[in-house]
Amino acid sequence: MSVLRFSKSVSILVCSLGIATAFAGDAASQGSPPRPLVSQAQYDAWQKELSNWGRWGKDDELGTLNLITSAKRRAALALVKEGVPVSLSTNTAMEKAIDVPCPAEWAMTTSTQIGATDRVAYPCIHGAAATHIDSLAHTFFAGKMWNGYDATALVTMQKGAQKNSVMPMKNGIVTRAVLYDIARLKGVPYLKPGDRIFPEDMEAWERRTGVRVGPGDALILRWGRYGRRGQLGPEEGAAGFDNSILPWLKQRDVALIVWETAGYSPQPAGDLFTNAVHNFVQAILGIHILDRADLEALSEAAASRNRYEFMLTVNPLALPNATGTPVNPIAMF
Repeated sequence: MSVLRFSKSVSILVCSLGIATAFAGDAASQGSPPRPLVSQAQYDAWQKELSNWGRWGKDDELGTLNLITSAKRRAALALVKEGVPVSLSTNTAMEKAIDVPCPAEWAMTTSTQIGATDRVAYPCIHGAAATHIDSLAHTFFAGKMWNGYDATALVTMQKGAQKNSVMPMKNGIVTRAVLYDIARLKGVPYLKPGDRIFPEDMEAWERRTGVRVGPGDALILRWGRYGRRGQLGPEEGAAGFDNSILPWLKQRDVALIVWETAGYSPQPAGDLFTNAVHNFVQAILGIHILDRADLEALSEAAASRNRYEFMLTVNPLALPNATGTPVNPIAMF
């Protein structure tokens, strides 16, 4: 854990996350019909069958961001028709809550007749305090991170992430994005904690809207977390991708996943650990994750235009050796 300081007296406190502890949930999913669960054996087999390790060479640190070519960026620019921007960022949470156990900290450090300065700290950048993008050094399987790098040697408390940090993203991300608004598909303002989103839900949305995600695109998944929070207040639990989505994500070759929460909770009895999709797409598929996005304004903007594809820009902070960074992603219609 280290404090990284910048100009204008702003500091960012960054903490790294090691491998998540695997456990099986013991609560039934709420609001979803019984569905087969992905077994541990199948999940283990997919780690070999679906792996993208070595696809872009043994020294790669970009993962599926390699699929965002110059042609893909130009095509994304062509989607801008009105020049209307929509932020996908939450407002940084400064107060502790049941769903924000690690809030950010802000203080005015000086205020004089000629100016003012601030200090901002994120005690845990991968927590729920702010919208952020994970680097590929964020999660590991058996001590290995994206592309087979030895995480135990290359991600340390003393030096941070010496491979797969946020620095390969320094030039920013510009690509076509497709919003999958599963709450709108279901005809509800938001899903319920424990609801699982399946490949057939994604394809039903594609049939309704006439757009689909493909190689080099950003996939944006909305279940309505921040709309629900606004109505009901802070709470534990979330909806999210079922583990069966993994082969579908591999086949679609998405470059980036943007979502509100990393996994569904509570889980059915006997299910895989909470972040099974989150960890797999990062460490095995090499897909960067943009986490804790607030998609309410985007949902309204897209629905009012009946347009679910647009340009997306993401500009990570240049934090050497960090495993994540706050971002303010912008959709441009």
